[in-house]
Amino acid sequence: MSSTDRKLFPDALTDRIAQRLRVLGEPARLHLLNTLAENGEMNVQELVEATGIHQANASKHLNLMAREGLLSRSKSGLFVYYAIRDASLQGICLLLSGQIREELEQEQRTLRLLK
Repeated sequence: MSSTDRKLFPDALTDRIAQRLRVLGEPARLHLLNTLAENGEMNVQELVEATGIHQANASKHLNLMAREGLLSRSKSGLFVYYAIRDASLQGICLLLSGQIREELEQEQRTLRLLK
C-alpha cells in the first residue's frame, strides 16, 4: 500500500473539509441537525419548539447550514422548511458518537478499577 492510499482525503479538499467541520463544530447546529434527523423536514418554528434555541439563532444556524449544503430549504406559504441534504452527516455523527461513547465507557471502567 502506497502512502497516497493511506491519506484520508486529497490535499485539494483540505480547505473545504475544514470549513464543513467548522460548521459542524457548533453545539446548537448539531442539536438542530439531530432534531431534523429524528423528525424529518421541519420549519423554523417547529425546530425552535423542539430544541429551545431562540428563533433568531436557529434561523441563523439553519441558513448557514443550508448555504454550506448540509440542509435543503423549501418554502411553503409563509414557512421555510429545512431537511438534511447531506446524507453523509448521519454516518459522520454515528462514527463520532460511537467512538466518544467507547472512550467514556473505557474511562468509567478505569475509574472503577482505581476505587
